[in-house]
Amino acid sequence: MHESVLLNETIESLNLKDNSIVVDMTLGFAGHSSQILKRIKNGYLFAFDQDEEALKFSKEKLSKISDNFQIIDSNFVYAKEKLKELGVEKVDGILYDLGVSSPQLDEDYRGFSYRFDAPLDMRMDQDNKLTAKIIVNTYSYDKLKKIFKEYGESKFSSNIARNIVKYRESKEIDSTLELVDIIKSSVPYKERLKKHPAKQIFQALRIEVNDELNVLKKSLDDSLSMLNVGGRIAVITFHSLEDKIVKHKFLEVTKIDEISKGLPNIPLDKLPDYKLITKKGIKASKNELDFNNRAHSATLRVIEKIK
Repeated sequence: MHESVLLNETIESLNLKDNSIVVDMTLGFAGHSSQILKRIKNGYLFAFDQDEEALKFSKEKLSKISDNFQIIDSNFVYAKEKLKELGVEKVDGILYDLGVSSPQLDEDYRGFSYRFDAPLDMRMDQDNKLTAKIIVNTYSYDKLKKIFKEYGESKFSSNIARNIVKYRESKEIDSTLELVDIIKSSVPYKERLKKHPAKQIFQALRIEVNDELNVLKKSLDDSLSMLNVGGRIAVITFHSLEDKIVKHKFLEVTKIDEISKGLPNIPLDKLPDYKLITKKGIKASKNELDFNNRAHSATLRVIEKIK
């Protein structure tokens, strides 16, 4: 089980009150949620996840702290409507830890990992019709190359896409390790020594299968609309694509128009509804990096609703 990344920084940045209503969009094993619950003795926590193991573990863990919580078995993209069904339209704090996609990433039989042999699946939601197997066996060369380049940020996207298309002419690609072999054969040996060549491609496939970037964009818009004045959203991202989405959205809603910028005191009606709490993304401390390897790629961004 992994350590929660940027735990103290995130909890502090949410600026919780005793009676805050908080939403944890990515419950996982309740690392952040358990700390939140301790600080909102007269408040309430709503937490979202889809992983059975995480849901069961976290329910037991949180129950030992307080009863002021509800866990919702759903993807966070549906959070706004799920909360509305419960009569909750406004909240004081929202947290995303996007590295906690869930323990599914380390489960060999779900096809998320390039370390285990498994069917090419990668679905977070088992009702989803699209799988990684469908993508690698049916997408065109151009489409594969685009996904690997944009979502995987791979320098070898052309080579890999070309070799996948060539391989599947004689045989369908069924398993993760079959795909790993194709990827390895497409990347120069020197590059393979630096990092596992399949990491970026598996990331790209996972994003495509689960539509992760569009899900994040929609969810951020929903979250901004649910905040009370004084409420904050804290987002921890683990790769540049997600961070770019969060950064641009936060900049977009905190932008001051050019005319008002020059005024010594900007009138309240000319201020945007939100302000940035983190001008730059917060990175993990050296102390945390020493014991938590996952923290190296983590960035925390925070925004507050001011009117």
